[in-house]
Amino acid sequence: MQWNAETRERIEARLNSKENSLAPYACKSAQAIRFHEASEDLRPNFFHDSDKIIHSYCYSRYIDKTQVFYLVENDHITHRVLHVQLVAKIARTIGRFLNLNEDLIEAISLGHDVGHTPFGHDGERIISAFLQEQGEGIFEHNVQSFRLFHDLEVYGKGLNLTAQVLDGIICHNGEILKNEYGCDRSKTPEKLLAEYRESLKGTFKSKDMVPMTLEGCVMRISDVIAYVGRDIEDAIILKLVNRESLPREVTEVLGDKNSTIVDTLIKDLVNNSIDKETLSFSPAVFDALNRLKDWNYKNIYLNPKKSTQDTKIKTMFRAVLAECLEELGSDKKVTGINHWFSSMSAEYKESTPKPRVVADYVSGMTDDYLMNAYKEIVIPKSFGINFA
Repeated sequence: MQWNAETRERIEARLNSKENSLAPYACKSAQAIRFHEASEDLRPNFFHDSDKIIHSYCYSRYIDKTQVFYLVENDHITHRVLHVQLVAKIARTIGRFLNLNEDLIEAISLGHDVGHTPFGHDGERIISAFLQEQGEGIFEHNVQSFRLFHDLEVYGKGLNLTAQVLDGIICHNGEILKNEYGCDRSKTPEKLLAEYRESLKGTFKSKDMVPMTLEGCVMRISDVIAYVGRDIEDAIILKLVNRESLPREVTEVLGDKNSTIVDTLIKDLVNNSIDKETLSFSPAVFDALNRLKDWNYKNIYLNPKKSTQDTKIKTMFRAVLAECLEELGSDKKVTGINHWFSSMSAEYKESTPKPRVVADYVSGMTDDYLMNAYKEIVIPKSFGINFA
């Protein structure tokens, strides 16, 4: 089906009008850079990237990946798929108020966490330790998100996302807060690829990356806004903490409920960033947010009650990683890694060391898939009524 010429002309005029109304320091869709030539499409570049992302296999696996709390039988507890939707909504709200490119913001937000392992950051640390033991660099989920879209999706060919979207994805780091966020407009696609490759090796820390767009900065801070209060609400439901224990010096500034915390942080950020080329909070809010993050770490993420299954989780990961490493290239069919590997491009097969292949495969598993793979390894199967 082709566009009617008159319809196409009207749509293009409307899209151009919207693009021209953005802030002068916003990243325009016309500035998008792709690593490979792409066929013409009426959709703006970053809007098209969002479509590619939500239709990808790695996006579909969000549905059964841990955010913070795993092995909990409560459907109201945040999963990774809900977190990225919350990030996208918060980031687009900020972007709209600051007159930035919402299409770019949404694409970065939706894709930023696809590289997360099963069982969240715990799985990330275990896989990274495995790679270091094998002398094959490190593992970071934001770098893996870049890798999935650039090198692994479409059977090793990648999705050919724009450099600006990939940059925002790899530069996101919700663990680190800054009192001011600025972008590096001089960053080239070549520099971005170099940072990606060095990050895989562990010779360049992705936390030190600076986004090439202000939209990437918006998503980076929105990640924190989305989880810092939501994790508290989840922890209260699970009876790990109670609302009354939140530090008063924090609640007096930010509030004591997720809705109030999100509202305060968005308004303060916009108040201090509107019509500027950098993002920042007021000193009082920035201090309170830092204190709240520290409180979350001590009382939620490092809570002994949350860690009771950690040894079993580590044992499970180590067994699956070891089995995959042994199975790759053999006739064994326990974990499914050979079936997956056989579907990948010749370039991927020839250029990727075995430990990195294993990390790519295991990190892409959902929580349930990993547990089922472990069961295949350790639980004996019945022979049935005879050995025939």
